[in-house]
Amino acid sequence: MTESAEAKTIGFTPIYCSGKAMFHVSAGVPVSDALAQASDFLFLAKAFTEDAAYVRDTDRHAWAAHYLTAMGKALLDDVVKAVTPRPARKDKKAAK
Repeated sequence: MTESAEAKTIGFTPIYCSGKAMFHVSAGVPVSDALAQASDFLFLAKAFTEDAAYVRDTDRHAWAAHYLTAMGKALLDDVVKAVTPRPARKDKKAAK
């Protein structure tokens, strides 16, 4: 496993809007910062979903929660990619 203190986001994970990749997680963000930001996004999304359950005249809270969870998920997915060890690569020349 990659040392988490040194690990940084790789920036490959997209954030989707209407099924299309609109944004990507930035590469080079320390994992601890990315996880803190994802936690903030998910905390706000939880608050917005509670509001959406009680405020019936608008859907703005539900859509805000939707986008915040998409951003939080992208950050978490990118962190997982950054800290998951890559499979060992076999050298084709050594196999012959």
